Amino acid sequence: MKEKINVFEKAPEILENLRKGVLLTTKAGDRVNTMTIGWGTLGIEWAKPIFTVYVRQHRFTHEQLSKNPEFTVNVPVEAFNRSILGKAGTLSGHDGDKIEKLGLTLEDPEVISVPGIKELPLTLECRVLFQKEQKLSDLPKDINDEFYPQNVDGTFHMANRDSHTAYYAEIVAAYIIK
Repeated sequence: MKEKINVFEKAPEILENLRKGVLLTTKAGDRVNTMTIGWGTLGIEWAKPIFTVYVRQHRFTHEQLSKNPEFTVNVPVEAFNRSILGKAGTLSGHDGDKIEKLGLTLEDPEVISVPGIKELPLTLECRVLFQKEQKLSDLPKDINDEFYPQNVDGTFHMANRDSHTAYYAEIVAAYIIK
């Protein structure tokens, strides 16, 4: 069962949890993947409710989004196993099925093809409307130095060298999985 929610009434809860980490879930073909995110924005563009997520270019999630430009944002609403966020943020989808490794329960979506995650039940179903690659030369030096150090191997999945793609996605459904 799903309880529909008003995204903007839940905005404080969504954004506060985002600071601590939430899950971004993707699906391409039969492959569902999730990763921890701590960066995102919630707002209105083009007269639509939008969630913008930022994904580094060498991440498996980036690859998934290029195949299927839909995702869910999965937010906790009560106490939950916080180790899910740590593991989802350090394991790579390139190396296997993180959903299975984490023991997560998938919930069928309402509108898009990407499921929600029962353990983090506040779910935003999102469809990408626009994406933009970051240009590191456009960012201030202090941000580049802190978030995009160039003295690391950018192909390693935990490296911070590569820039992000911003995915601006319409929130097409929002609910809490019961």
